Amino acid sequence: MAAIQDHNYLRLCAELASCLSISQSAARRRVEHEAARSGAKDLPARLQVASNLLDQAKNEATSGEALDQLLEAQPIDQHFMLED
Repeated sequence: MAAIQDHNYLRLCAELASCLSISQSAARRRVEHEAARSGAKDLPARLQVASNLLDQAKNEATSGEALDQLLEAQPIDQHFMLED
């Protein structure tokens, strides 16, 4: 099957790839896999799937920032040393 060459579809896949730090082909495969799983066969449905995956990735990126805050040292532990 030939790859979809729609500009909006490719843009969404590129944004998804950037957000997830993966290659564009991996992002496109992820969208295609999710579209096949949900039964999306036409281009507008695939655009919606790509948009949904991008929204989920952006939400997870904000929760990644929350994880970064949790991993920061607390003021009481800032000067803790394991070795001299």
